[in-house]
Parts: sequence; C-alpha cells; structure tokens
Amino acid sequence: MWAARAAVAEQAVVARHLRRVWAVPRTALARAGWPASLGQRLHLHWNYWWQAHLLDCLVDAQLRQPSSARAASITRLARGIRMRNIGSWTNSYYDDIAWLGLALLRASEVVDLPVDRAMVRIAARLRDGWTDHGGGGIWWRRRDSFKNVPANGPAAILLARWSRVGGERADLQRARAMAEWMDQQLRDPRTDLLWDGLYVNEDGSIREVVQVIYTYCQGVFLGACVELIEGDPTGEWARRAERTVVAVARRIAEDGVLPGQGAGDGGLFAGILARYLALAALRLTGSGAELAAGLVRSSAESAWRNRALARGGPLFGPEWSQPAVSPRSARDPRLERDLSIQLSGWMLLEAAAALERHDA
Repeated sequence: MWAARAAVAEQAVVARHLRRVWAVPRTALARAGWPASLGQRLHLHWNYWWQAHLLDCLVDAQLRQPSSARAASITRLARGIRMRNIGSWTNSYYDDIAWLGLALLRASEVVDLPVDRAMVRIAARLRDGWTDHGGGGIWWRRRDSFKNVPANGPAAILLARWSRVGGERADLQRARAMAEWMDQQLRDPRTDLLWDGLYVNEDGSIREVVQVIYTYCQGVFLGACVELIEGDPTGEWARRAERTVVAVARRIAEDGVLPGQGAGDGGLFAGILARYLALAALRLTGSGAELAAGLVRSSAESAWRNRALARGGPLFGPEWSQPAVSPRSARDPRLERDLSIQLSGWMLLEAAAALERHDA
C-alpha cells in the first residue's frame, strides 16, 4: 500500500517540478514552485538544499522499485545541481553542503555515479567548519557567529557514513564530537528536545542560545544518534536516540501526527524528522522502534487522507492533519505551491514504504 502511494507522490513531484537546466540536455533541476513563476522556470532562485532532498527522495524511490529511467534522472539531477551551482559542489552554508553530501553518497550506492571528488571537497569543508567557539561544533555558514543543530546534525550523519566508505578514520570521531556538542549545548534538559542554535562572541563565549524548537533539529539529532549506534558498546547512542523519539511523541506530535512549520525551508522540516524516525524504527529495538514507526505511519495516514487531487497526482499541504488545497496559478499565495512541502510529503510516504518493506 505505502509503496504504491509513494510511487504516485513521486510521479506528481517529477511531473510538476523536474525540468532541464536552461534546456541543456542530460541535466535536471526542480522548479521551486508549482505552478511556476517565470523566475522559477528559469531557476533564478533555485534552493540548493531543496535539490539535495529531491535527490534523496529519488534514491528512496530507487530502493523501493529500481528502474533505469529513474537511475538516469538521478544522474541528470546531480549534473544539474553542479551546473546551476556554477561548477561547484559547495557553497557558504555548512548545512546545505552536508545535505548534498548525504544525497550524493546515497545516490552512489544505487546508481553508477562517481562521487569521490565531490565527497572529498564536501567533507574537507565540513572538517574546516569546526572550532572551539561555543564549546565546539561547526558553524551554520562561513564567517558567521552562529552554530546550530541544522548544520551539525546532517554533518555528523555524513561524516559517520563517509568514515566507513572512504573518508578519514577520524571522521567518525568528528561525528561523535558534533553529536556530543549538540547534546551538551543545545538539548533542553526539561523536555529532551533540541534547541535551534547559539550565537558566540569573538572570544568564543556564548552570547545567546536560541531556544526555539524545530522538527528539523529533532530529526537530524536523532539521525546522528542512530548513525553512531554501530560500534558503541555502551549503548549510549541508542538510549539518546530513544529518548529523542519519546520527546517527539510526547511534546511535538499532535495526536500522533508530526506538525508542519510553514512553507519555504520550513516545508521540509517535518519530512526530515519522518525520514530519521523511520531509520530509528529500523535500527532501534523494543518500544523505541515501535514508537518511531507509529509516528511515521500515523503521519503518513493523515497526509494521505488530507491530500488534494491536482494535475499530475496528489498534492500535500503544509499541515498533514489539514486538507490540502490545490493552487490555481503562479500568483496563488497558497503554501502548497512550494516544492519543499511536496518533497516533505513524498519523503514521508517513502519512509512509510521503507517500514512496510522491512516489516517494521
């Protein structure tokens, strides 16, 4: 059931959003909105990290039901991202490049996509982002004063994975250090949820902690904990992962459904949490695994029940617990236009399909 639903969600996103980059053959990039404005059709503002999540979703789909056509799309999208980024794999935002690194690394596992050169550059940039300011961690972006979970979370996941397949042996320790920093500096001891980030002074002291709760932060911290379970004889990372799942269920989910956080970048936040809840369900044991799987399934049921029917297939809303409404034009202010929201819904259904596939 969930595999079939994920397939039609994929079909809808690809049909509405995926196009060539400036009509160049063998390239692809997603338009940021549907219906698309002129600027979106020309990829003037192209949302680098949304494209990384699109690539990740295509990998999910390839794992669900491999096809040569999708494999070609994955290769075209990777080429299109680099072309639109003016021949580079990196930019100034450490969270952006961590997401692209994760997607490229996963893509290389399902298609013949050479990623070593890209990964070497991305990993080197992430390593260089670490300083002792604010107790450790990497910056949100270069030459900034802000360190946060949205950058350290995906970077920790990536470096842990890269350390096992081609990175430096010390990358695993770097991943642990990032996760420890998040746990020590940005976990609310009252709720066990992760705050957003902190600002530091030039001397390295903490100026301000941004005590805002985002679903994104819970997802990437959970993902980092799950990634560090392997080779941990103490079981501490599994306990932290389960603690985070419990906190999400008790303090964030509403009747078992993950809430949205608007459009724009926020449109991706709930989908990111769903992705790593599914991964936790597959790697944890006992009640933690069951709770994580239940959150994914109940959210997917709600999103599917509240979908709108639009040209190309289902359309998801910014809140999975509320009915989605199809936009009528590029001037329509409805949040459903955003690619981020549609990727989040697709990501959720792929998470449910992965649980279904593994009988979790």
